[in-house]
Amino acid sequence: MAKDKTIFTCTECGGTSPRWLGKCPACGAWNTLIEQVAEAGPGKNRLSAPQGYAGLAHAQPVMPLAAIEAQDVARTPSSIDELDRVLGGGIVEGGVVLIGGDPGIGKSTLLLQAMDALQRAGLPTLYVTGEESGAQVALRSRRLGIEGSQVKLLAEIQLEKILATVEATQPAVVVIDSIQTTYSDQLTSAPGSVAQVRECAAHLTRMAKGTGIAVILVGHVTKEGALAGPRVLEHMVDTVLYFEGDTHSQFRLVRAIKNRFGAVNEIGVFAMTEKGLKGVSNPSAIFLSQHSEPVPGSCVMVTLEGTRPMLVEIQALVDSGGPSPRRLSVGLDKDRLAMLLAVLHRHAGVACMDQDVFVNAVGGVRISEPAADLAVMLSITSSLRGKPLPKGFIAFGEVGLAGEVRPAPRGQERLKEAAKLGFSVAVVPKANAPKKPIEGLTIHAVERVEEAMDVVRGL
Repeated sequence: MAKDKTIFTCTECGGTSPRWLGKCPACGAWNTLIEQVAEAGPGKNRLSAPQGYAGLAHAQPVMPLAAIEAQDVARTPSSIDELDRVLGGGIVEGGVVLIGGDPGIGKSTLLLQAMDALQRAGLPTLYVTGEESGAQVALRSRRLGIEGSQVKLLAEIQLEKILATVEATQPAVVVIDSIQTTYSDQLTSAPGSVAQVRECAAHLTRMAKGTGIAVILVGHVTKEGALAGPRVLEHMVDTVLYFEGDTHSQFRLVRAIKNRFGAVNEIGVFAMTEKGLKGVSNPSAIFLSQHSEPVPGSCVMVTLEGTRPMLVEIQALVDSGGPSPRRLSVGLDKDRLAMLLAVLHRHAGVACMDQDVFVNAVGGVRISEPAADLAVMLSITSSLRGKPLPKGFIAFGEVGLAGEVRPAPRGQERLKEAAKLGFSVAVVPKANAPKKPIEGLTIHAVERVEEAMDVVRGL
């Protein structure tokens, strides 16, 4: 089969060159030329034809939006509840999912378990491995206790052979492990390059939409934790999932960053066992340290991850520092920590300018919402004064620069989750105070940081 002509396009100005150059001949930018397959056309002067654009393609029929019948998306559960939660209910026909994470965190293990469950449910599946041999994948399946699996396996990295095999076998779900090892014969660049990743992902996405086959792509990540390859890769797919967690820890988090068929920022919690990844039905338990008695510097908050309220312990350690005190946060925004220390000093009279301040979210979870502000400030104050907060105490709420405590979204659900897990005292924004009392939970509603500090002193 004859190869299509390739050209090199500048990512800055869109200029083209017939060969690779270090410097774009049009705009002068360095290292911006990437390889692309040139699409065949009627000729170089096709735009100057008298008939204009109509001479290039036929007009397509259009419909008003109101005339199009909206249908619910059909989903196929994978039998792994935590994965289905992140996907929005299950695998979508013709959907393209991109999952990334650190090496060895469990991406291939989870997908092999999911493919086996789908195969046992009656869906034909195909697992394409480009990084391991068939014998290695079979060895993993035996280790996971699924040695009798009927999942079809293909060890191949050439895109054209993969597409031909998919066409011949007609699976319902295909896993490509990984997109960085896949290459197309139409391009001369090496596998893993920007051009190869983008071209292969585009072909696989087009195949999924045209045939209704669900495609799951495994992606490598950079040392910063972002998906490797062009950012357009995330725009092409329907769902982007990130594997989080320490490889030395037993627990893993799968977070949805983008989902066209479900909620974003939804998370699934897994525990790595000898038989693979198992879903954790009560994730709050792993984010709460088991203290026999309350200790200084610890405050529990209720965070919201997608549709799920979870209790997370915030720990702070305040210690005497040198002339340049350190501010370090793990799992929380370090810039926001500096802001909260300034608010704490200005409006509550708690000074930490000569102290080292360390803040940590227990369990390796990352909290990005500002509802953690109040819990962070209370844990810092508790550590500084050496006085623990009461047993069964929780707090949440956003803190502004003027010292006001702002409400958190869906506060009622957070309070009900805390009461369900046995917590008895809560300090929350006044706007989040429920109209009806919650059984077993004493709620202190505050409007300012000073009020929250006074309430804690009186407990």
